Amino acid sequence: MTAELVRGQNHPLPQTRLEIRISAGNPIVAGATLGDERGTVHGAEWVAHPASPQLAGIEVPKQAAADHRLAIDLDAMPDHIHRVTVLLALPAGVGGPARFGAMAAPFVAVTGLDGTEIAGYTITDLDSESAVTALELYRRQGAWKVRAVGQGYAGGLAAMLHDQGLAEATDLAARINEAVARGMARSVAQPPPRSEGDGRVRTSAVGGDADPAPVGGGADPAPAQPQTQPQRPQGTPVTGGPVNYEHPARRTAAPPTPAPAAPPAAPGQPAQPVAGDASGWTMDERLYNQVWGMFEDLARTTAAYRSAVDFAESRMEQELDRVLSDPRTRVGPAADSARAEARAKHADLVEQARAALDRDLAQLTAEAEVVEPALPPAYARWDSPVWQAYQVPMEVPMALRVGDLHLPERTGLRIPMLVRLPLERGLWIDAGRSGGFGEGPADSGELRRLAADAAVAIAARLLAVYPAGEIAVHVIDPAGSAAGSFAPLVGSGALAEPPAAGAQGVSSVLAALTRRVDLVQMAVRSGATDALPPDLDTAEQLLIVHDFPHGFDDRAVTQLRYLADEGPAVGVHLMMVADREDARAYGPVLDPLWRSLLRLTPVADDHLADPWVGHAWTYEPSMVPRGSRVLDQVLGEASRAANALKAARARPSYGN
Repeated sequence: MTAELVRGQNHPLPQTRLEIRISAGNPIVAGATLGDERGTVHGAEWVAHPASPQLAGIEVPKQAAADHRLAIDLDAMPDHIHRVTVLLALPAGVGGPARFGAMAAPFVAVTGLDGTEIAGYTITDLDSESAVTALELYRRQGAWKVRAVGQGYAGGLAAMLHDQGLAEATDLAARINEAVARGMARSVAQPPPRSEGDGRVRTSAVGGDADPAPVGGGADPAPAQPQTQPQRPQGTPVTGGPVNYEHPARRTAAPPTPAPAAPPAAPGQPAQPVAGDASGWTMDERLYNQVWGMFEDLARTTAAYRSAVDFAESRMEQELDRVLSDPRTRVGPAADSARAEARAKHADLVEQARAALDRDLAQLTAEAEVVEPALPPAYARWDSPVWQAYQVPMEVPMALRVGDLHLPERTGLRIPMLVRLPLERGLWIDAGRSGGFGEGPADSGELRRLAADAAVAIAARLLAVYPAGEIAVHVIDPAGSAAGSFAPLVGSGALAEPPAAGAQGVSSVLAALTRRVDLVQMAVRSGATDALPPDLDTAEQLLIVHDFPHGFDDRAVTQLRYLADEGPAVGVHLMMVADREDARAYGPVLDPLWRSLLRLTPVADDHLADPWVGHAWTYEPSMVPRGSRVLDQVLGEASRAANALKAARARPSYGN
């Protein structure tokens, strides 16, 4: 029976191989400290945290997330360790809540490796605290117990670590925050949940029309279990079996019109997948939420499989350890039989886990095969037939496809990577080899060309999915080294002006966009958006910077950082095509710039993480098929519509 603890209450632990499972409504940092009999932490090497996640007997997550699992083996703890303290903290300097009182109360559970819950604790009554000691596992007379603590610290990680006796608390807290910031920079941001009945909440900074609010891929999802079953929100009964294509986890608000109903399934078979089987006000919104639901399902069912495999391996190790620890059974027929039995159990558990994973993957693959052909242009691949009937849209879509994501368990199952529109952070197409690409061109020049091509493909997609006249694209190419890649944008007339070259061109473009940000910010703050200069283009602006930092002086670098930080809120977006090594002379000054951008690569690379369990996903860019004319066709259509709009606006108007 699960013990529901309150602050200060303790409970005996019936086993020593455990998991600590943490659920919170926002990304948090999870770690643990090891203490002596008095609970004193004697050095940084006694702290498990994202920058150093493994110590003897404990492993913690490497990044901030809303859900965590900490693996603990109390038998592996050194004899001088008498206390294991589980700590939680809010990430610093990356956005989100700054205090626990502004978010849902975190829940912490101690479970066995099979997922059986031993004790749970909801940490309540937090207010200004940004770090909290959640639980402590302590040794008493040779046995281990768990105690609910719930001690919060308004001074954050540094204050909490200092309270446990760590002399270098401030330095370690800074290292942890730096590691968390790096981890969050590579994480795909989860769509925020929409409140019940909240249909249209966003308005543009300069008084444009509202666009539909997002719906999250699942409300308060439970941590992944070792059983191979996709996880659903807390409160949703888990009854086993395959993925449920009615998707209760994907419905956070009832749509005004019902989603398409799944066709009746054969007896004993799962329901057939249907495109748009998720909540939303429009079909595009339902498809967006369905894709995010597939993303979460794949992340969690894979986490369940990997957890089951880890459990099977740890169980086999325990059984083999017992055989080897007894001299009487270490050798001989009995030892051979025990080893064979342990390995057979391991193989059986892994086989069961793989069978359940394959079942879920088959159903998700079937869903992907139905959803992919139904995706609108903003979400579709470049080889989709939907582009053949392309027409300039009347409204801005919810999101934009920038590539595909997959996991090694099923590389053929690709999840569209959708980013919200308007872009909430800039993009960085990495033209270097800092990510250690497993495959791709060996020539650095070819890699740079592919990076420029990837940037053009994203820019073309943005031009295609925005209504005519509602987005303008600017290009800075100081040396003109990407003229071939930018030719489709130049030839179609899609650019606001020719690519800027040289230091003077860089300065001119940055000065104009910086002025636009300043003016719109002042107008919004003063509530006088109707007082903007008549020559100011109020359309969204996309700036593509190629070959940074070539052609940039210190003033230009400062302006670029300003645009990256302040631009998205007022409709100015940045896409950099750069090799970070080229800017190494700036040292750590540019670290905040790189972290503020979503890093994408021109070739496949496993550098992105999901927001639920933190898998490393392989990203592949969405490139135009070789020999295809779709890019020229789409850019030409978008340019003709934009030119027609300009001509209409230029005609003199006569009163009625």
